Amino acid sequence: MFFLKRHVPPNSKILDLGVENRFSIIMKGEGYDIRNTLGEDLDTNYSKYLNIDVEYLTAFEIFEHMLAPYNFLKEVKTEKLIASVPMKLWFASAFWNDKDDRDKHYHEFEKKQFDYLLEKTGWEIKDSETWTSSDWRKIGIRPILRHFFPRYYIVYCERKH
Repeated sequence: MFFLKRHVPPNSKILDLGVENRFSIIMKGEGYDIRNTLGEDLDTNYSKYLNIDVEYLTAFEIFEHMLAPYNFLKEVKTEKLIASVPMKLWFASAFWNDKDDRDKHYHEFEKKQFDYLLEKTGWEIKDSETWTSSDWRKIGIRPILRHFFPRYYIVYCERKH
């Protein structure tokens, strides 16, 4: 929430990619005017969101679920973007749920890969942060390593002109 508040003033109109969730409800409670997508496949069914009248686009851990986030990022007309993605970790495979096509990570990005995707689609990164996992309930080598290696990456971008 701190990253969002640093870059997005309250009462801003936001298109939040993904269905309504705990965080979008929190954002509404903080005074943001949130509109969520409806759970459709944003690889193929995104045209109705390209020219939507909002000041910001948010995508919190959405792009890893898309086969081709390039298309949406290139074509959307919003001028400002906040997006977070899980980072590729050398000790873990990408998440994959065999029973749910919407619950698969087609991409887990290295920082340089996500930066390049944003650059190629016309975005300029103005601020970014990484952070580690904070779930201390899990036991094992990989959960311990996740406390030392950044797991998530968030960016604030503006459209290049």
